[in-house]
Parts: sequence; structure tokens; C-alpha cells
Amino acid sequence: MTPNPDRISFLPVPTETQVPESVAKLWRKAEGNLGFVPNVFRAQALNGEQFAAWWSYFNLLLNKEGHLSSQERELVAVVVSSLNACLYCAVSHGAALRLAGMEPGKADAVAVNWRQAPLSARESAVCAYAEKLTVTPAQITEGDLETLRAAGLDDHQIMELVQVIGMFNLTNRVSSALGFVPNAEYYAAGR
Repeated sequence: MTPNPDRISFLPVPTETQVPESVAKLWRKAEGNLGFVPNVFRAQALNGEQFAAWWSYFNLLLNKEGHLSSQERELVAVVVSSLNACLYCAVSHGAALRLAGMEPGKADAVAVNWRQAPLSARESAVCAYAEKLTVTPAQITEGDLETLRAAGLDDHQIMELVQVIGMFNLTNRVSSALGFVPNAEYYAAGR
């Protein structure tokens, strides 16, 4: 069977008339801001109320003023998504990392193997913690927090870091399990 190039999810994707008005409004806002509606918005809207709840928390963690910089949050998103081999999130957040100011070559290195990227000591500590919590969560100890503190993170930043890592482990699993396809626009963004 030949794959359908227009397919963005393994499940049916609703039209704008099939989703709650709050979701349709979000799609229109995304179209106005980005010039396109992210496929993750379309695909997850199959269950509109759950999508809206997910988006509310995701938006709070990634798009609002927080304790970590936008670049740090996107760095975590790319590292976790790469470790989980989540195509949609690695590509879309790789674009967001570039748009947040990371040089494209460095951002590409992070997406493949963060250890080979020219990262600061703080960025490396954040990536190492994100990897440990993603790959071997049962091995996390209180001592891991001391490593983060030594790299300059305060307790509010550590809490936000953990929340962003958790959000991406959840989102990666949904995106991968349902075969979400990244929008073409992401590949060239920030280059």
C-alpha cells in the first residue's frame, strides 16, 4: 500500500465544522500567527475538549513567560523528542529552537545528539537531566537536583524543567502513537 501524502494522522482528522468553537478559534489564531495550522492541532482535535485541556497546559509551559528562557524550554523539547524518536515534535520544536535564537547548526546537532552540540555548562546540565528523566526515570535521585543547582538553576526553574520534560514525554507518545506528520513549514523555519 502506498502511503497517503496528505495524511497527517493514523486516525481521522476533523474539519473546522466538526470541532468545538474554541478549537476552531485556536486554529484560526494559529493560521493568522504562523500562516498555517499545526498538524498536531488538527490531529488532536478529534477529541476537542481533551485537546483544549492539553493545549492550555502546553501553552502555559512553552509560550508564556516562565522561569526558564524560551530557548531553554525549546532545547528540552528537542532533546526529549529526539530521545523518544518523535518525528513531529523533534521537527516542530527544532524549528522553534531556531526561532528562539539558537544557531541552526547547533540546533540541528541538539536534535541528533545533544552531546555533540556546542552547549554551555548550564545547557548541558539541563540536557543531561532531561535525558535521565526521559530514559531512566527510576534512577532520578535528589542528588540530580544538586547538579542542576550547581549549573545555576533555582528551584522554580527546576520545577518548570521537570514539567516541560513531562509534557514532552506525554506529547511525544501521543504524536508517535498516532503517526502525526510535521507541517512542511517547520523544516525551513529559522534557517
